[in-house]
Amino acid sequence: MAPPPASRKRGPPDPEPDPVELPPPAFVADRAEAAARVERLLGYRFRDRRLLEEALTHPSSVEGVGAASYERLEFVGDSALGLAFSNFLYLTNPTLGPGSLSTLRAANISTEKLARVAVRHDLYPLLRRNCPRLDLRVGQFIETVKQEPEDDLCTVPYGGSVLKAPKVLADIVESISAAVYVDCKFNLEKLWKVTRRLFEPIITAETIDEQPVTTLHELCQKHGRTAQFKTWQKGGMVVVNVFVGGEMVGIGSSEQKVIAKLNAARDALGKLAGAKQQVLTTGVGNGLGDEIGELRECKQKLNEHCNRKNWPKPIFKLEKEDGPAHERKFVCSVQVETPTDNFVTTGDLMSRVKDAENSAAQKMLEYLLKF
Repeated sequence: MAPPPASRKRGPPDPEPDPVELPPPAFVADRAEAAARVERLLGYRFRDRRLLEEALTHPSSVEGVGAASYERLEFVGDSALGLAFSNFLYLTNPTLGPGSLSTLRAANISTEKLARVAVRHDLYPLLRRNCPRLDLRVGQFIETVKQEPEDDLCTVPYGGSVLKAPKVLADIVESISAAVYVDCKFNLEKLWKVTRRLFEPIITAETIDEQPVTTLHELCQKHGRTAQFKTWQKGGMVVVNVFVGGEMVGIGSSEQKVIAKLNAARDALGKLAGAKQQVLTTGVGNGLGDEIGELRECKQKLNEHCNRKNWPKPIFKLEKEDGPAHERKFVCSVQVETPTDNFVTTGDLMSRVKDAENSAAQKMLEYLLKF
């Protein structure tokens, strides 16, 4: 029986963090003990323990060991968990439509949620690896998660901490799940029975925070304005921008579109509650014109701003050409990558590409400089 199709897109490698002084995460060198810990956690005894060893082997440690890494199992686990949650949510939510079911599934198998599952059950020390930078990233995330409320540890589907969740933590959960799935001969019901306790508490229609989108629309309607969501694809990540009155007021990103939209709405609400309240009441920004400068200077100023922050150089892209040849109009986008976020926005329709780039840079500067 072949495994089900993939359910979650893969993103690019996580960016490296600035080094900080933290002790590296522990490592269980006794591989039999590492496997035994997983079996005790799952309440399941593997017929073929080699699958479990494969699931607990990072690609960085494969050379010279003679063992396969978890990459193939992680691929299967991603798909199998998506289908297992689809079945569970379908059966337990008979009144929900496909949109709400998709949101719940995405929340329960998001990188952020699965990473917290790995932290809660202390799975990273069981992983054979040889990558100090990976240890650094994971160590930083674990320390940050420890500062969060206990109730958030396995219920935060998106953006719970300042640091982006390292994908390797989600990979471990998916790989272990796949090891069970293959070991039990691709029995989906058995997979769910064995692994379900890992994901508790499961995010439900009652506990998921879907309110940011609804609250944002209601807030805008109260002031006679409209919130617009624009979606971009960057590698395996989805980036969503929120515009109110033509001004960008929020940004969110995730591997899943529904989670990226929730992130963006939540970000917008936070901004509108503070300095951007006048965007709702007057439609006018908060007077950064002098700081940003004239439109023709914005691309240069954005480059200078990123350089001061030691961020990569902004990436400009022609998104649209419109009108006849003698009256051509252009729309450009600009992307800014920071150590923790990936921001994308578009400018206004302009008669020259250079002006279109400056327009995009102006909107990006307005967002970056206000907050």
